[in-house]
Amino acid sequence: MPRNSLAQSDLLPGVWREVCRHIEIEASTTAVARAVADHLPLRAVVILRADAESRTVETLACGTSRGGFTPGARTPPLPTATWQKLSKWLRTDEVIDTSSDEQAAWLRSVLPTGFEVDLLAGPLHSGRDSLGILVMVAPPGRPFSADDRELFRRLLEPLTVALENDGRLHELRSLREAAEADRQTLLSRLGRQDLNEDVVGARTGLKHVMERVELVANSDLPVLILGETGTGKEVVSRAIHTRSKRADGPFIRVNCGAIPAELVDSQLFGHEKGSFTGAAQQHQGWFERADRGTLFLDEIGELPLPAQVRLLRVLQDHQIERVGGKSPVHVDVRIVAATHRDLAAMAKDRTFREDLWYRVNVFPILLPTLRERLEDIPALVRHFAQRAATRFGLPAVEPTDSDLRLLSAYAWPGNIRELGAVIDRAAILGGGRSLAVDVALGLGRPQAPPPPASDQATLYEVIPESSVPLEAAPLIAEDEIVPLATAMRQHIERALASTRGRIEGQRGAAAILDINPHTLRARMRKLRIDPTRFRD
Repeated sequence: MPRNSLAQSDLLPGVWREVCRHIEIEASTTAVARAVADHLPLRAVVILRADAESRTVETLACGTSRGGFTPGARTPPLPTATWQKLSKWLRTDEVIDTSSDEQAAWLRSVLPTGFEVDLLAGPLHSGRDSLGILVMVAPPGRPFSADDRELFRRLLEPLTVALENDGRLHELRSLREAAEADRQTLLSRLGRQDLNEDVVGARTGLKHVMERVELVANSDLPVLILGETGTGKEVVSRAIHTRSKRADGPFIRVNCGAIPAELVDSQLFGHEKGSFTGAAQQHQGWFERADRGTLFLDEIGELPLPAQVRLLRVLQDHQIERVGGKSPVHVDVRIVAATHRDLAAMAKDRTFREDLWYRVNVFPILLPTLRERLEDIPALVRHFAQRAATRFGLPAVEPTDSDLRLLSAYAWPGNIRELGAVIDRAAILGGGRSLAVDVALGLGRPQAPPPPASDQATLYEVIPESSVPLEAAPLIAEDEIVPLATAMRQHIERALASTRGRIEGQRGAAAILDINPHTLRARMRKLRIDPTRFRD
């Protein structure tokens, strides 16, 4: 049997075994070098990668029997003409032998230093994708023969697969690192060590809520979470997801009120390339991204009516159609919706579709306000204090009995979200020595006299730079008569809490109070109300 046929029958199956056994290119190259050394005159087997972004060639891996080449060695950026010639060659199956080929000088000019010897080089590519270069270096005084070149050509395919496997491995590692970074960011924002930690108050103020969560979690029924702004609707929705059979799938949160009306369809359902100006590529919407997981539609009452029609169709048929698409796409998504608005009244007023209301209101969960679960304030304060210490790099401090009394006496129009903001502020003001709760609530220093009242509303909202903290509105009993300024302050704060600090627009506090926005700002300045306390 001719030498090359014998070599191929013995060598190629062994090379494929080594390629399939190892997934990292360094291990594959070393194993292939050992196998090839018994059949070919060989000093080294080297895999290189051509980087189009930097126009350089880098040594990725080296398997040697005698001598070696350094992984990580890289050429300087190649001239444009040289790079274009290299790119063209990488899309061919042409093998170059520097001992006899007229392209030897050009090839050495595109390789890192150390390749000024006799070698065989061939492109590694999959379809139109150029992956790299395979190089086999001959020992001194032993050039490659025609049989060697033929055998080298047959090694290009398995080593292309080895390089593809290595690329997929690094891509998975990058995705895993990105996912872990997102997870750590979320844990930091939630102030937790683990996403499966118990919800604060699960055995006290939220006991009834968590009982309903346990009842519905393992089904695929739509859930509607109702409650004032800041009561923890996202936390409860995550609790439903982590206790469900979809816990290993994605959890996607969408703030329906933050999506411009003209972009709702594209964001929720995706779009095809070229479906509208600026659609440069296909885009997956939130429903597709949440496939086999949970889609949390926060503030569902803010969806425009046309989008409500399409959402209803998805809930009925479990299919979406991308903007500009011609065929439906099946999605397997569990819907959890939330709102602080009265959807039943909106359905009656025809500002929310009645049929969609019946679809999402299959299993409602009503969250209590913080005023209704005062027994949870100590645990919540400790939780937020620990979160603040982690986020701001401060020593962890415990609240005092005096701190807890002050916090329990406050009205909390912004509920748990406002409590978290107050504890963050108290932790910073305390400097890691204590929680300056009284100052954070605006009770720790004598109040300066308010600025002179002005009947002339101004166009811009101006908050004076002052070290004097803002005064918190006290809780007013139903039968208690208080000064008009106190009652007005609390009434405006409730409106701001319901709109998350928004003043203007159809959903702003000014519209709720039926007052000109500029006049409202003037009164807020007079009453020393800071709207940023009510914003996310």
